[in-house]
Amino acid sequence: METLVLYLILGYLIGSLPFAVIVSKAFGLADPRSFGSGNPGATNVLRSGNKAAAALTLLGDAAKGWLAMAVVAKLGAGGAAVAWTGLAAFLGHLFPVFLKFKGGKGVATAIGVLIGLDGWIALGAALTWLATAVLTRYSSLAALVAATVAPTLALSRHGIGAVSVVVAIMCLLLIVRHKANIVRLVEGTESRIGSKKKA
Repeated sequence: METLVLYLILGYLIGSLPFAVIVSKAFGLADPRSFGSGNPGATNVLRSGNKAAAALTLLGDAAKGWLAMAVVAKLGAGGAAVAWTGLAAFLGHLFPVFLKFKGGKGVATAIGVLIGLDGWIALGAALTWLATAVLTRYSSLAALVAATVAPTLALSRHGIGAVSVVVAIMCLLLIVRHKANIVRLVEGTESRIGSKKKA
């Protein structure tokens, strides 16, 4: 039990690394929390107009979800412990200790965790996100659609267990974190992918 707690703390700390802020600072860009949606994530970094910074943010946020799981697996964690560590990393992104617990929406980190859990689930969710994003140019809507598909994929492949529970919790939190986006989508005021930051 004590070992599991240590794994969860490690996962949370890795997940707390704010790549949107780190990358933006490295590129000399404005803090992503100061414009657009105010969300420290890749989509908002893209609103700065710097695609390279957005891509690196996306990669970093996804990688930390996978990395947390890979590290504890290397340390000897079993399958369930690895899955719960992935959830801890996801929570770290949502509520990062390094940003006073005000983090991003968690889409990229969730994909990283899904890769660590089951590459096929990750692929299905990613393709769902991509197809929806291309068709609508709404990142938030794409995330919401993917969040409804992933738990079904997990359940069909793993049944009821740690993997399916972790995926379900992540997706539920993703939907909750997009509450404001849902309101804007309904009102027709949601920003589309590629829109620049407002002055």
